[in-house]
Amino acid sequence: MKELVILSGKGGTGKTITTGAFASLAKNKVLADCDVDAADLHLLLKPEIKEESDFLSGTEAVIDKNLCNECGLCRELCRFDAISEDFTVNPIACEGCDFCANACPQKAITMQRNPKGKQFVSETKFGPFVHAKLGIGEDNSGKLVSQVRKKANEIGKKLKSDWIIIDGSPGIGCPVIASMGGADCALIITEPTMSGLHDADRIIKTAKHFNVPVKLIINKYDLNPEMSDKIEDYCKSNDISVLGKLAFDKTVVEAMVNGKTIIEYAPESEISNALREIWNKINTEIL
Repeated sequence: MKELVILSGKGGTGKTITTGAFASLAKNKVLADCDVDAADLHLLLKPEIKEESDFLSGTEAVIDKNLCNECGLCRELCRFDAISEDFTVNPIACEGCDFCANACPQKAITMQRNPKGKQFVSETKFGPFVHAKLGIGEDNSGKLVSQVRKKANEIGKKLKSDWIIIDGSPGIGCPVIASMGGADCALIITEPTMSGLHDADRIIKTAKHFNVPVKLIINKYDLNPEMSDKIEDYCKSNDISVLGKLAFDKTVVEAMVNGKTIIEYAPESEISNALREIWNKINTEIL
């Protein structure tokens, strides 16, 4: 079973469109959306949720009013000003450091884990799909990403799948590292701009730091052929395989509006054929 994670240095480069296309083309696979902060792969896959569970992470102080004698020590010690004058805890301000609970002479403060989001296991027309939704303003998205990947691997092993295909997070932060660590290949999607090259360089260096093999696709290459050539030169200099170049195609927007992958919506279009060629290369070079 091989694990392919599709990444980009920033959002909006075509990462999810590419993942959706591979979902249409791949056989015997498990799909996962590890962009838990702003998940959108489900818009193309239209999943039917089979399992739902809470994501518990971090801790938050809770004061038992029956035990509290309002001595004020907790308010004095809390550097985040999370405890109000009526001795209730502001959950937004509380950092879960546990200092107040340890200091309370009445043992009136306990630390509780609260739901920070949801994790789902769904069925789609393309196969099993693991995805999640982090609560608004919540942290620990990297931990939730790790849980999504773990569940996808469990399902893949049970079904003896050939592939786990992951729609990763954009950027180079904690959720991206959690998305790519230990993967068989990181496929980077970039665009032909200076910022596109800069962002691709950052995510490529991050992947190499974690010893994850890297390949690259240039999306909308024909909008700036000169910059596309510079990106190809960069890849040659850094021993990175460019699997393909995708032309700008308004059909992609039409497919998204209709909630379909590009392979479903326009199977014989130029971009669908280009994505088929790329998928065939991935099968040849990775599987």
